[in-house]
Amino acid sequence: MSDELKKCREQIDEIDDRLLQLVSRRAQLARTIGSLKQGGPIYRPEREAQILRRLMENNPGPLADEAVTAIFRTVMSNCRALEKELSVAFLGPPGTYSEEAASKQFGGLSKPVQCISIDEVFQAVEAGNVDYGVAPVENSTEGAIGRTLDLLLATSLRICGEVELPVHHNLLSKAADKSGIGTIYSHAQSLAQCHEWLNRNLPGVERQAVASNSEAAKLAASDLGAAAIAGRRAGELYALNLLAENIEDDPRNTTRFLVLANHDVASSGRDKTSLAMATRNVPGAVVDLLTPLAKHGVSMSKLESRPAHTGLWEYVFFVDVEGHRETPHVRAAIQEMADKAAFLKILGSYPAAVI
Repeated sequence: MSDELKKCREQIDEIDDRLLQLVSRRAQLARTIGSLKQGGPIYRPEREAQILRRLMENNPGPLADEAVTAIFRTVMSNCRALEKELSVAFLGPPGTYSEEAASKQFGGLSKPVQCISIDEVFQAVEAGNVDYGVAPVENSTEGAIGRTLDLLLATSLRICGEVELPVHHNLLSKAADKSGIGTIYSHAQSLAQCHEWLNRNLPGVERQAVASNSEAAKLAASDLGAAAIAGRRAGELYALNLLAENIEDDPRNTTRFLVLANHDVASSGRDKTSLAMATRNVPGAVVDLLTPLAKHGVSMSKLESRPAHTGLWEYVFFVDVEGHRETPHVRAAIQEMADKAAFLKILGSYPAAVI
């Protein structure tokens, strides 16, 4: 071993010892804060978002911001667990993108709760059987997840966070190559997101939609002539070969997930507010309803319509705006919109997604 290599390793050992002392000190402070709060939510997404944004702004490199946030999410998760290990519901089984999103947001899952449907995720949180839930709400390629939007209308839950997860699909199989594949399993949205790649590389091969990508991997694991489109974790769980990676048609393919809770969240300084509303049945009602946003300088980042299920050709509009509901100009705009709307529900104010 060269003297220079030995010296570098000694310096790393010294830094590791210092890091351990600092992390332990941080954990002690987190425990003290927990006792001072005297109740209230243990998970404070607005505070964690502020910490992660500050760290990214101060990041000198060479680690990427994504690596820095992943490290500190894990640190915060373990400090949080000194007060309580949080249970988080997600659309299972293990290996789904919902599990990956939940793990990303919470810095790992100490008490994961698998659900068989998005409905069950909502029910578990609303009943108090779990602390939080994570549900997909839209994909950059395929659009909104209608069931999640419908459940947001019906529930008393609030949105307390969002996760944006880059989605990279892989072709996975027990087979050694693509030549013997006769069936491809995947979730319907994933099949759609890989439609052109499949047309070019596996034309004529049967495609079967299943409940989740993890279920697709499970099916492929029992059939040498089948393949699954799923994430890497699903492939690892079912010991599948990686035949092709990143096969999504759009390399920017991203799914947005919502974090669901029974409590509201304070402002982080960079927030979103989600609303659901319906207009009165008069000419120009939609334009009139949205006018207060422009009047008070509130930016709208999303406008989605869904059938209201109350009558033919009646719709509910889902709107995301920038800012927290307690910020004066956002509060003023929402109040004016409520006066104009036939129905308005604040679904939650929460920190904008941190990478």
